[in-house]
Amino acid sequence: MARVVVIGAGVGGLAAAARLAAAGHDVTVCEQSSRIGGKLGWYERDGYGFDTGPSLLTMPGVFEDLFAATGGPLRAELDLRRLDPIASYRFADGTTLAAHADDDTFAAELDERLGAGAGSDWRRLADRAARVFDAAEGPFLSSPVRAGGLARLAWASPGDIAAVAPGRSLRGLGRSYLRDPRLRMMLDRYATYSGSDPRRAPAALVSVVHAERRFGGWYVPGGLRRLGEAIARRAEDHGARVLLDTPVLRVTRTPGGRVDGVRLADGSQLPADIVVANVDAAALYGQLVDDRRGRRRVQRATRSMSGFVLLLALSGRTPGLGHHTVTFPADYDGEFDAVFAGRLADDPAVYLAVPADPACAPPDSEAWFVLVNAAPHAPAAGRPDGRGLDWDQPGLADGYARHILDVLAARGLDVRSRLRWYKTITPADLARRTGSVGGSIYGGSSNGARAAFLRPPNAARVPGLFLVGGSAHPGGGLPLVVLSAGIVAGLVGAA
Repeated sequence: MARVVVIGAGVGGLAAAARLAAAGHDVTVCEQSSRIGGKLGWYERDGYGFDTGPSLLTMPGVFEDLFAATGGPLRAELDLRRLDPIASYRFADGTTLAAHADDDTFAAELDERLGAGAGSDWRRLADRAARVFDAAEGPFLSSPVRAGGLARLAWASPGDIAAVAPGRSLRGLGRSYLRDPRLRMMLDRYATYSGSDPRRAPAALVSVVHAERRFGGWYVPGGLRRLGEAIARRAEDHGARVLLDTPVLRVTRTPGGRVDGVRLADGSQLPADIVVANVDAAALYGQLVDDRRGRRRVQRATRSMSGFVLLLALSGRTPGLGHHTVTFPADYDGEFDAVFAGRLADDPAVYLAVPADPACAPPDSEAWFVLVNAAPHAPAAGRPDGRGLDWDQPGLADGYARHILDVLAARGLDVRSRLRWYKTITPADLARRTGSVGGSIYGGSSNGARAAFLRPPNAARVPGLFLVGGSAHPGGGLPLVVLSAGIVAGLVGAA
């Protein structure tokens, strides 16, 4: 039995704790904040409740595997509700369409809304996405990343490497399959799921299309926070201890270099044979452990986008509004140009989550979670070039919130007269709450052909140190961070 300390009670850390505790290890989770869940947050006020992080669950089989491995079926803990449509889309020319869960219905919707042939174009892309997903699932998504992994994949199946299309961008792949520019916008959106620019993100991200379409989009009544709570219960059922308000200042090491515990903010030492870091890799290598090679690796990657969140407490109901809605600008590239240059996007895509859930709003009311892509928090004083977007500037968040309300109004969703109150969550707020550097949601972005292999591996060079979560392999998003926990549990082994 090994003594394991998990730094961070995000979903990845909790999943690792549950698996390792179930395997017989002595597990302690240290969380800096007063609540579990990491980016899977919740805000409540005046009878309104909001998920403040992920609002959609995909690949439920990943979670079913986690719960089966730690004591019982997922459905015994959580009620999952499949969404249909998965999302609705609104374009600058006034076109609207619904992404129905059934593929035939969705293809018919595309033909009706965008013109004949749009459905068949999307089907061809979806077939490509399925091949990419199948090629990557075993050797990449569910396995530790190793040097030469892509080469071994090509040797095992040359057709798989052709499907993955290394060196090609997601935008480039979309142009070869999708004739309608609105369909290409929809595909571009999938790059933002990893905080990336579709013009630079690899074509392999098309696999996300398959994951969402094949396995569906799901909601947890009461909010996705319930997922984190259920995983924490599993960990505690196997004896894991979850310590809240317990910041870790340092990963400590023996004279030989192996980890031997963590130093806490109160000055005490918590001994450990193994440390699992569910923190931003840039923060880990920049603050918690001295590993120059690890630090250089994360510094080479472009930071992912962050997000600006607006929580709206509204009176009344909006006719015809589904659970998830995306409204697109006329110039999508303008948004990516601004965000990756550290500026506010004047006319961004706007994502809405409006659950029909009594836990989220009083009767005849709505709770809107509004998200736009945003540059990470980067105060100019902390940058050598003197440039950066300082989200703590007085008035910036409030002014941008009102601007986004105006953008929504211009796109036919004017809720200003129904607004009871709103709350903003900026990248600076996210950085303070979760420890992610600058509030970058996924750590490093997927920009560039080698981005996947710049993402830190789950087994660090420091003996006894392992990484889970969105900034480590295989990437960000709820299913992938749970997969990272499974990889780490496999590397550690049973007691």
